[in-house]
Amino acid sequence: MAAYEATIPSAWPADETFGYVATFSNAAQWDPGVRNARALDEGHVRAGSRFRLIVSFLGRGVPLTYEVISYSTQSRHVLLVASSGVLRARDLITVRPVPLADGQASSLSVVSYRAEVTMRGPLRLLEPLLNRGFSAVGDRAAAGLAQVLAAPAGSGTQGS
Repeated sequence: MAAYEATIPSAWPADETFGYVATFSNAAQWDPGVRNARALDEGHVRAGSRFRLIVSFLGRGVPLTYEVISYSTQSRHVLLVASSGVLRARDLITVRPVPLADGQASSLSVVSYRAEVTMRGPLRLLEPLLNRGFSAVGDRAAAGLAQVLAAPAGSGTQGS
């Protein structure tokens, strides 16, 4: 299994940040490894919501359907899982407000992101080599998300 973790600051309030990152079709706006993304279900994100992403993998586009397994607006976390013939992906995203010195929440927040990829079938033999490449992919995605979240909330960089 290859794993990647990042902590990303956001200039947006926690609820707004969570709404944006939990809507996983927005990944196409910040992750250069996502060629295309769209929601498969209408309405608000919830457990069971699905998102179809085409991701770059070994030079080709691999379709992945992510399903929201766990979702909470109260604790601001979302767990998404996707499987294909070659891999299984698990993404856990949590957003929390940045506390002020007096313990109150500020209008800033921070995203904790953990992604895991497990190869399937004969490609499992490549897993030891996957970590380095996965780290580079994760760094590019984290940088893209940080760039989007650095812009003022409501500045037009947000998707739906």
